[in-house]
Amino acid sequence: MNLSAVPRASLSDQVVERLRAEITDGRWPVGERIPSEPELMAQLGVARGTLREALRALQYTGMLEIRRGDGTFVRARSEVPGALARSGGTLSDVLEARTALEPQLARLAAERAQDADIVRIAEALAARARASDDDWVAADVAVHEAIAWAAGNPILFEVYTALLPRLHESMRNAQTREGFCRDEPRGHDEVLDAIRRRDPEAAAASAAENLSATGKWHSDLSSDAPATPPVAP
Repeated sequence: MNLSAVPRASLSDQVVERLRAEITDGRWPVGERIPSEPELMAQLGVARGTLREALRALQYTGMLEIRRGDGTFVRARSEVPGALARSGGTLSDVLEARTALEPQLARLAAERAQDADIVRIAEALAARARASDDDWVAADVAVHEAIAWAAGNPILFEVYTALLPRLHESMRNAQTREGFCRDEPRGHDEVLDAIRRRDPEAAAASAAENLSATGKWHSDLSSDAPATPPVAP
């Protein structure tokens, strides 16, 4: 059986690849607004319809978020978060994924963190302590992201950051539930102390203990059992 000819990529597909490269290479950081449509049309030499088709494609993958009247923002560095969002999953599923990743990331961070990484984690923790209730979840997610970066493994970092939108969503929901506490040191301050001491096992254990306590808290609330001491996810 003969194979059919491979069609040439459409212009919108080429624009998608150009925009994706800006995101994956970090030139457009997560959370920031990308250039306006007129700027992109001028830079890429394409019509508005072609550009919008590309933007919608990247919005569907979860890499971009189009906010009417406010612009288009980078939501993730890869398509994985969009796939995760479409896959569904409960808080328990998110906790299981975190349990598979966070202790190992903390362990590696204690082994490999550079001085700049430690400063970044400390600054993220300080911002978390100062954050208002409205900003606290984003500040907490920034702490976890800083620890993941300090682990020095780009593949694990990419996998973990793909989980961050789900982590943000799960913590936003947890924040409104009985027994939620902002100031749990396990998995946060204790991890930073262990990283500074270059103690991989202590860092991993602290991360694991925080997740275990969070899972128990969630289980108690779900079953109406007497709640364990409050934790911060």
